[in-house]
Amino acid sequence: MMMAHLSSEQAGDNDLAKVESLVGEIIQHGGFALRFAIRRCEAAGQGVEAAGTVVDFEGADSDLLLEKNAALLDALEYVVLKAVRPDEDALGKIIFDCKGWRRVRAEELRLTASMAARQVIETGSPFSLNPMNPRERRIVHLALKDEAAVRTLSEGSGERRKVVILPAAPPSAS
Repeated sequence: MMMAHLSSEQAGDNDLAKVESLVGEIIQHGGFALRFAIRRCEAAGQGVEAAGTVVDFEGADSDLLLEKNAALLDALEYVVLKAVRPDEDALGKIIFDCKGWRRVRAEELRLTASMAARQVIETGSPFSLNPMNPRERRIVHLALKDEAAVRTLSEGSGERRKVVILPAAPPSAS
């Protein structure tokens, strides 16, 4: 049996076709009033932190995807990406979005991180944020990575894992 080797672009197109097919089936069999479009982003922005692909939803059931901090949108993304296992080298990160939720949420998290960092600097006391998923924790860590007066760490496990913002460690005496 002879195996054909696909170029990176062909593998990416094949993976996108699988994503499109599976999302379409889920929408149809789930009875959702949703439409979706898949677009590639060549640079950061448009809901992605780097070059990647966005599966963007709209329609009468959009609000269902966004309830409870977009739990259904996250679940749909998780299930589809686990089933397809796309080649990130060819496609970049694949993000599912609806009504610009990812961009708005990222801005909200950056603002929250900044306000919490100011409080930590003023009071010298640690500040614990609410539990977040890994993507959201990463946004907070990155938002504060260049803030010399504070440091961040994640603590807890599972759904209770959260970011704690602490005063920067004092310089060690060497």
